[in-house]
Amino acid sequence: MTSASRWTVAPDGGRPDGRSCVHLGAMSTPSDPLSENCEECSALGFGWMRLRWCTTCGHVGCCDSSQGRHAYSHHVATGHPLVLSLAPDEHWAWCYVDELFLISAPTTRGSAV
Repeated sequence: MTSASRWTVAPDGGRPDGRSCVHLGAMSTPSDPLSENCEECSALGFGWMRLRWCTTCGHVGCCDSSQGRHAYSHHVATGHPLVLSLAPDEHWAWCYVDELFLISAPTTRGSAV
């Protein structure tokens, strides 16, 4: 995923249309090599399912389906609102504060980001 992506709120059949995320302006994407594990899980001897990257500080934690739920724990401890999925087959982010699923759509050359 590159910085040449624009993020939008994904349709959610269970919630009203027209919701927005006030944190989208702070969305970034990783540019440096990222950790390939959840450090907290590694320290505890846990495994993990998928990894999430905090767009505020770069912390890498495990997903909510993992035993540790360290990405969520990081949000609770810091208030950092956005995480980006690091799974190669997933191109989405989640805003914990606004409880919104965000999807990335590549921008075309010359269009606004």
